[in-house]
Amino acid sequence: MPHVFALLAGVILFCSLLSYVIPSGSFDREERQIGNLTRTMVVPGTYQSLPKHYSLTGVILPQEVEGHASPVSLLQFISAIPRGLESTADIIFLIFLIGGVFGILQATGMITAIIHSLVTRFSGSGPLLTIILMLTVSIAGSTLGMGEEFIPLVPIFLYVAKELGYDRIYGLALVMVAADVGFAAATTNPFTVQIAQGIAEVPLGSDLGFRMVFYAVCMVATLVYMLSYGKRIKGQPERSIMGSEPFHIKGLEQITYVLKAAHIRIAVVCAVLFVGIIYGVQTQGWWLAEMSGGFLLMGVIAAALAGMTVDQTVKSFVKGMEEMVVAALVVGFAKGIQVVMEDGHIMDTLIQYAAGMLDGFPRIVAAEGMLAFQSMLNFFIPSGSGQAATTMPLMAPLADLLGISRDTAVFAFTCGDGFSNSIIPTSGVLMAMLSLAEIPYGKWLRFMLPLFGILMVLSAIFLAVAVWMNLA
Repeated sequence: MPHVFALLAGVILFCSLLSYVIPSGSFDREERQIGNLTRTMVVPGTYQSLPKHYSLTGVILPQEVEGHASPVSLLQFISAIPRGLESTADIIFLIFLIGGVFGILQATGMITAIIHSLVTRFSGSGPLLTIILMLTVSIAGSTLGMGEEFIPLVPIFLYVAKELGYDRIYGLALVMVAADVGFAAATTNPFTVQIAQGIAEVPLGSDLGFRMVFYAVCMVATLVYMLSYGKRIKGQPERSIMGSEPFHIKGLEQITYVLKAAHIRIAVVCAVLFVGIIYGVQTQGWWLAEMSGGFLLMGVIAAALAGMTVDQTVKSFVKGMEEMVVAALVVGFAKGIQVVMEDGHIMDTLIQYAAGMLDGFPRIVAAEGMLAFQSMLNFFIPSGSGQAATTMPLMAPLADLLGISRDTAVFAFTCGDGFSNSIIPTSGVLMAMLSLAEIPYGKWLRFMLPLFGILMVLSAIFLAVAVWMNLA
C-alpha cells in the first residue's frame, strides 16, 4: 500500500475527476443553533441542478459562471490539501498540543509506570485486562465522542500488547476498535447522537435504552472477536497478521517501571483536570480551543509535580509534538476530499440521488438503505458532526414520508457514520493511528473486515427491530 499521504492524494484526484462526469447541483443552506453549536445545514426541498460550464481555461484555473457549476480545476486540486489543512486547523493543533502534553507526561514516567503496574498485576490475565481497557475506551467514545484524543495513546497500548505477548494489531485494536465501536454504538455522543437528534427535532436521549442494549451487544461481539484473535496469536505467534516483523515501540524508549508517589499525584491531578475539561465541553460550550488550553495546563502542572525544569518540560513537549506530525496532518489531507467535492458541486447531487432512491421502498428496506447510504457517504465526509449537518435535514423528513420514526433515521446515521471509520482510508484518525503503530493499511483490513461485517449485520438487525417497534 502507498503511504497514507499518497493514498489520500489519489482519492482527492479521483473525486476531482468525478466532478467532470457526475451532474452538479446544490441545496440552499441555513445556520441553525444545535445546543451550544451553530451548524450550517441544507434546506430540504431546495435542491437545484446546475449546468456544467466546461472550458479549456477552467481545466487550469477555477471559473465562476453565474447559475453554472465548473468541474474541479487543476489549481483547485493542488490547493485542496492546503485548504483541507486550513479548515481542520483546530483539530490539527489539538492533536499537536495533546501530543506535546503526553510527551511531558511520558517524561515524568507516570504513564509507563502505571501501565507497567497494570500489566504486572494482570500478567496472567491478559483477557481480563483487555476487557477492562476496551470497555473504558469504548465508554468514553460512546458517551463523550472521544476519538482524536486517543491518538497520542497508541504507543501506550502497543506497550501493553507487547508485554502481554500479543502483536501490534492487537495493541492498536485495544484503543482503535474500542473507540470506534463506542463512537458508533453511541449512547450520548455529543458529536453524532445529540447533533443528529437536535437536527431531527427529537428529544435528546429519547431512545437511550435501545442504544444501551445495542452498545452492549456490539461490545460483546467485539470482545469475543478480540479475545479469539489474541488467543490464536499467543499460542501460535506465527499466525499473527503482522507475520515475523519486529515489534519495536517508537516513543517509549525510556521506560520507568517503578511507580512512585509523585506518579500517583500526577495521575490524580490529570484525571481531575480531564473531568473538568469534559464538564466544560458538555455544559459550558467549550470547544477545541478551550480543550487544548486545559490539556496545556495539565502538562504544566504535571511537569511541576515531577520537578522538571523549564528546559526539560519544553524539550519533552516538542518531542511529543514531533511524534504527532503525520497523525495531525493526515486529518487535513482527508478533509481535502470533501473540499474538491464541494468545489465541483457534486456532494449535494449524491445526497439528493440517494434520498430519491429510498423513496417508495418498504419501511425496513428503506431504513437499511439509509444505513448503507450513510456508510458510503462516510468515505467522503469522515466527520460525524459534518455528516449529521449534511444529511439529517434530508433524512429526517424523508423518514416521515416513509413512515419511519426520526429516531430510527438517527440510529441509521450513527451506525453508518461510525463503524466504517474503522476501515475507510479517508478517516484521519484511523490513518493517523496506523501510522503511529506502523501497521500497513492492507494488514489492518485483514484483521478488521470480518469484525466490521459482524457489526454491520448487528446494525441491520437492530435497525429492522427499531422499524418494527416504531421507536418514537
